[in-house]
Amino acid sequence: MGLASEQILKIFRESGALLEGHFILTSGLHSASYFQCALVFQYPECAEALCRDLAEYFQPKNIDTVVSPAVGGIVTGYEIARILGARSIFTERVDGKMTLRRGFSVSPGESILVVEDVTTTGGSVREVIDVMKKNQARVVGVGAVVDRSGGTIDFGVHYHALLQMQVEAFKPDVCPMCAAGSRAVKPGSRGLK
Repeated sequence: MGLASEQILKIFRESGALLEGHFILTSGLHSASYFQCALVFQYPECAEALCRDLAEYFQPKNIDTVVSPAVGGIVTGYEIARILGARSIFTERVDGKMTLRRGFSVSPGESILVVEDVTTTGGSVREVIDVMKKNQARVVGVGAVVDRSGGTIDFGVHYHALLQMQVEAFKPDVCPMCAAGSRAVKPGSRGLK
């Protein structure tokens, strides 16, 4: 496999995608760092390099369809599907519930790879997996560019992330940055209308 952790971090730093400050993550947790994959993926050569590594890892799984949660995972999922020669679709939240829209569907037994840009608790990925199971598709793996949990997430299927880091995250009521008077910002896409 290609890129080492140091190379991946270098790509994030050089593109300005590794942010430092006080952030509200998609999970609702607070953190002093934020991986903004959109800033990396604005450069097609970076998107291809990262996604090629992840796609190659799942190549032997014979993936029919790559499914990603909107909005953050769409570019990642599309690029991995392109490399694998698979179909790319995404789920969206409707009234707070993850669902297939825009005419997307999956078939019973269809081989699915769920892909996300960044995971912390894995909540969005679990929602996508639930949608796939309800449609009787077969989730064969989960991939992510960055796993902020340090490898502690269990999706019940094989999980692989290009970069695994243990990044501190806090519930808002025990966040030391909040306690120090810092105001958190929310750079992610959850809650977009």
